Amino acid sequence: MNATLLFLAALAASPQDAAAVQGQHLAVEVRGEPFTTIHLDDAQVPYLYPVLGPGGMPLTRGYPMDPRPGEASDHPHHRSMWFTHGAVNGWDFWHEGQRAGRIRSTGAVVIAHEADAVRVTLNLEWLAGPDRLLAEVRTYRFSVAENERRIDVRSELRAVADKVVFGDTKEGSFAIRVRPELRLKGDGERAAGTMINAEGVRGKKVWGKRSAWVSYAGTCAGKTYGITVFDHPENPRHPTWWHARSYGLFAANPFGVHDFEKKPAGSGDLSLARDEKLVLRYRVLLHAGKRTGDEIGAAAFSE
Repeated sequence: MNATLLFLAALAASPQDAAAVQGQHLAVEVRGEPFTTIHLDDAQVPYLYPVLGPGGMPLTRGYPMDPRPGEASDHPHHRSMWFTHGAVNGWDFWHEGQRAGRIRSTGAVVIAHEADAVRVTLNLEWLAGPDRLLAEVRTYRFSVAENERRIDVRSELRAVADKVVFGDTKEGSFAIRVRPELRLKGDGERAAGTMINAEGVRGKKVWGKRSAWVSYAGTCAGKTYGITVFDHPENPRHPTWWHARSYGLFAANPFGVHDFEKKPAGSGDLSLARDEKLVLRYRVLLHAGKRTGDEIGAAAFSE
């Protein structure tokens, strides 16, 4: 698999925008500057770390990959930026341990270059023990502009089992764990961030609410940085619910109706028959400098 990945990366190389594979890690640069590394197979599910904002500022937590001073060591499955779900046919792809599913690369990676952007397409499979539940084509588009960076993600999930059920649980799905300075609360003075959604709801009240976006912001090295996740208007059940915690986690979750709305268990289940597809799209905005809600909202999907 490594040789295939390296060959594809070599075909896609360019002087200013690059994606290079070393082992199971795919390092992405845009305009000659590091952006992130996609970790394919060294954990239960693929994840992005580090995630670097404008000027190369790391904006996600280092633990458990690269612990830094002042970081909490809870929830070791919160790996920077990732996408998965806590209940798929009774298997847990969110936590690690018993009945934990795994998301694995099939070895096919396609890399394309645009003006000021790199597009990386991964072919993945969701495994429940030895059995395949889903085949996923996941595309990341990494782009840069003045004082901001963007990651657009498109995930096409196709059921390969006779029936696949995304279960009703808050434990999911498109998730980020921010660095200490962006948290609302935590040990020490470094947790002094803010969290707001598209409706202007702030702080811990964001949890469980439906919204088109949620944004975390805080001061790092004397400068304001923020991370916003946008739900695409064509996603199922848009605007999505948010599993957003004051300790630095926020996740777009279209399945956790029981937890978020206090409705009967299973209300949020979403089922796919064999070969049926689920498409989910999200945008991540990494920005430097203070931004109002209107300024953040201007970066939302236009289609």
